[in-house]
Amino acid sequence: MTTNMGSIDRGLRIIIGLALLWYALLAPATGYNWIGWLGAIPLVTALIGNCPLYSIIGVNTCGVKKA
Repeated sequence: MTTNMGSIDRGLRIIIGLALLWYALLAPATGYNWIGWLGAIPLVTALIGNCPLYSIIGVNTCGVKKA
């Protein structure tokens, strides 16, 4: 699996993922806290450095030129 995410993209995904997980686990119960569990998706993609959707649509934010 090749990396297709740059450092800014990965950093933003980590921040968004952690914020959503915080909402799911620690925010006062509102009935919509389950939405916070969706934060696992950007967090996992940031940690592995590969976004499957980017691969499908041909986006590469890592800045490395392919030869």
